Amino acid sequence: MRVLMFGWEFPPHISGGLGTACYGLTKGMASIPGLEILFVVPKTFGDEDQRIIRILGADNVSMDIRKIRHRKYLKDISFIEIDSSLVPYSSPEEYEKLVKKPQNKRKRFIETKTGGKFSFTGGYGKNLFEEIANYAIVAGEIALTQDFDIIHAHDWLTFPAGVAAKRASGKPLVIHVHATDFDRSGGNVNPGVFEIEKMGMNLADRIIAVSNLTRNTIIDKYGIDPARVETVYNAVDPIPDQEKLRLKRGITDKVVTFLGRVTIQKGPEYFIQAAYKVLQKMDNVRFVMAGSGELLEKMIHWTAALGISDRFHYTGFLRGDDVFRMFSISDVYVMPSVSEPFGISPLEAMQSNVPSIISYQSGVAEILKYAFKVDFWDVDAMADAIYGLLNYPALSNIFRKYGIQEVHDMKWENSGKKVYSIYKEFVQ
Repeated sequence: MRVLMFGWEFPPHISGGLGTACYGLTKGMASIPGLEILFVVPKTFGDEDQRIIRILGADNVSMDIRKIRHRKYLKDISFIEIDSSLVPYSSPEEYEKLVKKPQNKRKRFIETKTGGKFSFTGGYGKNLFEEIANYAIVAGEIALTQDFDIIHAHDWLTFPAGVAAKRASGKPLVIHVHATDFDRSGGNVNPGVFEIEKMGMNLADRIIAVSNLTRNTIIDKYGIDPARVETVYNAVDPIPDQEKLRLKRGITDKVVTFLGRVTIQKGPEYFIQAAYKVLQKMDNVRFVMAGSGELLEKMIHWTAALGISDRFHYTGFLRGDDVFRMFSISDVYVMPSVSEPFGISPLEAMQSNVPSIISYQSGVAEILKYAFKVDFWDVDAMADAIYGLLNYPALSNIFRKYGIQEVHDMKWENSGKKVYSIYKEFVQ
């Protein structure tokens, strides 16, 4: 079976969980006999891991635009009216810069080139919607030239590409929802993003959600038939050399870590409120906020106003091995997300032998037994959990011991097999 898979990013060039999940899933599926995956991204950088799957950059595909204009698969895709400076999803660094710029209210129409190759940034800049539309045009051409049995598109950025490939080839389309705009926006949904998400969901043959939390959002907010939506949980890659990634802690204080984008979705303000309460009871503890985002500056000012900035450390965005180095000096990990479709970081923390506190409003809470669970808004319960894990070694040891065992069984191979079983419903 051959799979034409569309993504937006691939390690080492990632900005968050989407690229990590795509990499983990494709590696997990590589062990399935007879399954071949062609993974397409807007732009390749030359250092992607192609030992397991073949990766194709849309920027390397040559086309004759004059012929493409007559393709039926361009319906509703090749010309899309957009807000030219709309930035609904970005890397932490890009978002932090772009969010401060004045909004450009003018509208325009996307225009294609006269021939040759499209140019893609592979990022999340202000021309994001134009790149999504151009990606769809290239996807249709790829579908006409490649031999495959089924299409798989990851998240809203690639849904138009998946739809174009489906229209061009007539092959079944599976879309994978890693998050919806209801999660990313805190409820202030971007109409343009919502329309793309809804189009993909309506035209897909099957929808994969990363949790039942996300599945329910798809059904309730987008009006999708429950029979078409199936949950496949994410997993975590094993740490290649945990000892090598350990850092020597230069302090005797305990360390409590928040790691993620500093945005409304991730609930950083609740972490700070809980930290303030813990610091009223003990002073031999430091709090780390590892990440970037539009709320970072506000959080820095807030910790200063609370008089706890001497107990707080801000690292900026961490990726790759630096994530595990941070966990190696952490005593507790906290993920107080307001709306988290899944959440791989608690699995990485528990895998690093760090007890974790997560919100009930996260998809990963559905499958973890050995993590403290609190409502994101209940800062008293969050503070109590932090205090208990820091001051009662027996409690901490239980969560360390059984947590690492629990995460050990969450393998990408299992997720891959479930996705493959979905494929087989459409491909004999």
